[in-house]
Amino acid sequence: MHGPVPAAWLLVALCAATGGYCLLRMRSGVEEQRRSAGGEALMGFGMAVMAVPAAAFTPPRWAWPAYAAVFGAAALRALWAARTTPHHLHHLVGTFAMVYMAAAMAVAPPAAHHAHGGLGVPVLTGALLVYFTGYVLLAGSRLVPGVVAAAGPGSGLASGPARWGDRPELARACRLSMGIGMVAMLLTM
Repeated sequence: MHGPVPAAWLLVALCAATGGYCLLRMRSGVEEQRRSAGGEALMGFGMAVMAVPAAAFTPPRWAWPAYAAVFGAAALRALWAARTTPHHLHHLVGTFAMVYMAAAMAVAPPAAHHAHGGLGVPVLTGALLVYFTGYVLLAGSRLVPGVVAAAGPGSGLASGPARWGDRPELARACRLSMGIGMVAMLLTM
């Protein structure tokens, strides 16, 4: 990742923590939530690895095509899942962005990983930035608390405390964190 080293380490920590929480969400009692959390955990840990500053660790040249292959397979899985659940379209865009960034790192000469060129923002990078910026704004607005219905008989809400893996507001915060991380990574390309 280009940019200040402390910011890169903060992004690594944010993405790793998000991936860890997504692993916890995989223990949910709801099958669709478990499936979604698995893909999000892969994305969080993958973003954490990709955000490690080049000053700390420079992966070998073969790692980027392998990285693109892993996220290409995840994109195919998200495409298959998107047939029934539209939320997986966002996973598809996210995995595609990871493939795009890994491919960009694979074809860039080693010196380009440490210095910016004067070419400006490629069209695809700009489109992904627009998408993820919009996603972050929308996801952030959904975290604003609304009127909370009281749980009680006949309300249709569970009366016990929700398990950590079943808390929708934490899942939204997790997705928001990954969206912010994706914007940061795309800005530094």
